[in-house]
Amino acid sequence: MDSSRPPGVLSQRFPPETRAVPLARRFVRSALRGVAPEVVDTAELLASELVTNAVLHAGTEVEVRVWSYGGHVRVRVGDGRPDSPLVPRESRPYAGTGRGLAVVEELASSHGAHIGEGRKTAWFELWPEAPVPPASGWESVPVRGRTATVTLTDLPSIVFRAAQQHGAEMLRELLLTECVEERAGVSGPELLVANDVANVINASMTPALEEAVSGGSTVTLDIAFPLDAAPAVDTLRHVLAQGDEAAQLGSLLTLPAPPHTRSHYQWVLGQLVTQLSGGPPTAWTLLPGAPDAASVELAPWDAGDVEDSSVPTAAADDDGRIIAANAALAELLGWQTDELIGRPLTVLIPEHLRERHRAGFTALRLTGRSRLMGRSIPLPALHHDGTLVPVRLHVQSQEAVDGRTVRVGQFMPRAVAPGEDRPVSRPDPGPSVRLHTGAAAAPRAGGEKAARAWERLSLLADTTGALSSTLDLREGLRRVCHVLTRQMADWCVVDLLDEHGDAERVCVVHREPRALSVGVDLGRLPPVSENARGPLARVLNGAGPLLITDIPAPDQAESALDARQLELFELLDATSTIMAPLRAHREVLGALIVVRTGHDDPFTEQDALLVADLVKGISLSVDNARLHQHTRTAAERLQRSLLPRLPHIPSMEITARYAPSSTTAQVGGDWFDAFTLPDGGTALVIGDVSGHDLNAAVTMSQLRNMLRGIAVDCQDRPAEVLRRLDLATLTLYPHSTATCAYAVVKGPRDGPWEVHHSSAGHLPLLLTCPNGDTRYLDTASGLLIGVDSTLPRPTARDPLPARSTLLMFTDGLIERPGESLTDAMARLRRHTAALAQAPLDVFCDELILGLGAGSTDDIALLALRPTPPGP
Repeated sequence: MDSSRPPGVLSQRFPPETRAVPLARRFVRSALRGVAPEVVDTAELLASELVTNAVLHAGTEVEVRVWSYGGHVRVRVGDGRPDSPLVPRESRPYAGTGRGLAVVEELASSHGAHIGEGRKTAWFELWPEAPVPPASGWESVPVRGRTATVTLTDLPSIVFRAAQQHGAEMLRELLLTECVEERAGVSGPELLVANDVANVINASMTPALEEAVSGGSTVTLDIAFPLDAAPAVDTLRHVLAQGDEAAQLGSLLTLPAPPHTRSHYQWVLGQLVTQLSGGPPTAWTLLPGAPDAASVELAPWDAGDVEDSSVPTAAADDDGRIIAANAALAELLGWQTDELIGRPLTVLIPEHLRERHRAGFTALRLTGRSRLMGRSIPLPALHHDGTLVPVRLHVQSQEAVDGRTVRVGQFMPRAVAPGEDRPVSRPDPGPSVRLHTGAAAAPRAGGEKAARAWERLSLLADTTGALSSTLDLREGLRRVCHVLTRQMADWCVVDLLDEHGDAERVCVVHREPRALSVGVDLGRLPPVSENARGPLARVLNGAGPLLITDIPAPDQAESALDARQLELFELLDATSTIMAPLRAHREVLGALIVVRTGHDDPFTEQDALLVADLVKGISLSVDNARLHQHTRTAAERLQRSLLPRLPHIPSMEITARYAPSSTTAQVGGDWFDAFTLPDGGTALVIGDVSGHDLNAAVTMSQLRNMLRGIAVDCQDRPAEVLRRLDLATLTLYPHSTATCAYAVVKGPRDGPWEVHHSSAGHLPLLLTCPNGDTRYLDTASGLLIGVDSTLPRPTARDPLPARSTLLMFTDGLIERPGESLTDAMARLRRHTAALAQAPLDVFCDELILGLGAGSTDDIALLALRPTPPGP
């Protein structure tokens, strides 16, 4: 073709079959003979993309027209389906389909589409050496005929985009599959209907999603949709379900959808059918009966969440390679964090479990099903040095912003069972994230935008400072609400969910405290039942932040929870509100509610975005506080399970107390014991193993049991019992040391009584007489356990008057930083003297309250009081 003059337009028609694509490519190349090769290559590629779209989505004869002049090229691709819209999709790096229009947008100098009478045409131009004119874009096809508004409430946009992408891939695969009815149970007419209505759905949803403003993981969309499309949507739902079953059986090249993606797209299609038929909307967050369909489990994956987590965590892609890992995992398994990135996940799995892992991972990709997903599985992880570390592995699938499905695994350390290689402990994460926040200076320049940015940073800093100013979670949340009522709201509420999913209102703060005098109740909220359709129920299920500027009256409530919230709104004159979930590590912890009254301007979408930023920091603090409390509670339960039951002995009162440290969440080595010897004596023991971790607790339990056995077997002097315990400890636990005091109370039931005692480096026993006289029994002290078993140990004998109190205690009761031991022991004597006549339970409790409230160590104490029968 001579490019010096216009050659005219060349045109050719092709059948609506897949063979039309290579035929069209050859036609374009032939029509552009003499044009620069790089221009021809581009034109051929773009024409084939448009022809492919026409074959797949229009199903009519395709006409291709080509025109060139002076190196400029114009190509038009037309079909006979003007009602079948062009649906541009965002170009996502892992998209398996839908790239055709995006490729044209990227490479063409200009492009567009127009609708004619009975025709639809897409076109592009290539201008190789001229300035690129503005692209005219794709003409959107309006929804025709009568429409109805369909509301998709709490739509997780990230998950929808993944489901939309997978649906397009599935339809493309079915359209290109021979004998599709035999392979997937889908007829040709059904497939064409499904493909058409999928285009309508995507054309309606895409602009709505682009315009939606949300600071959270969910959005609520109102979409105009053809009123008569319900049967076609139902057909699409059937076609995708059949295609997914065929994919699971390996009959198609496309992999099946992950369970949450399948559940979500079925919900979208179900909502279209239901609402077009006149039914009510159901929020995604309130979807009943679908445990894997809760939005809380489908928050988009973010590498920052992995890196910031205190739980050892790794994320792997679909090929099983690690794409993110945090310092906690690296420390647990002996790696550097950057060394793990790019390695196969199997480097963390023992050799004997790797084949099972590969089979399970492959089955997950092929079937979308897994017996391990979402469960906590005890197994060993592989340390970098080759040893095994006992963990509980919890794996979840999440959608990345770029379209990938990411597997996120948490490696929770667990206690070591007998025979396992190594114990594991984690450092205490602390009750909250502490950040230093100084006074911020307002920007000197930058105008209104800079001022808004400064106000945002200032508010973030102030809320962080309020949370870190106290170790008490509820007080910290109350202080946060005070900050918010000073800077952006008239009043503020925080509700928290407990481990059973029950909601509790923990604070309500008003700018004018007098407004809270009547009718504002804290405490348990009504349950989030299936008929709880209000915004609070949705937020507590993960939706939001929700911006509400039209607050309904309480009589419109559909559940007790809704009514409780709407009554509070009415009582405190709410006119607009933002309700946001407190979410951390894919778990909803509660809700933050900020409210404005008629005195202020209503909240805006920009305010909702600000609240979305605020709740991230608040949620992290709540999560850390709960983790700290959970660990403390578990440690305390373990510690108490290792402590004995006290014996019941006539004429003897025995009471013990154990108080864990107020600043640590780890188990420790403090212990006490009391038991009756075969000869009738009453043995009393108090001790403290060095260390403050699981090893110390296990060693403490072993020493306690050994001492019991030695004491019952030999019934010898306390010094001899301690000597034998020392020898056993040096033999069995050569690296452990402990303090211990052992005493035996002897005497007839009516008295008199004596106490025989010996101490291995422990604080002396304290005797308090009924008249208030006190003295320490400190004449039988020796080296602590685990140092030298050959040195002699003394035993002392002291009288034990009736109704006197013999106290044994650990150092946590009296020791304070900066105070001498002499002063601390003197203070204890003053307290016991004042309590000499108090009942023994009161005696012990008052000592804990009076001396142990500020202790940074565990406290154990054991008290015995001989009480002869009679008046």
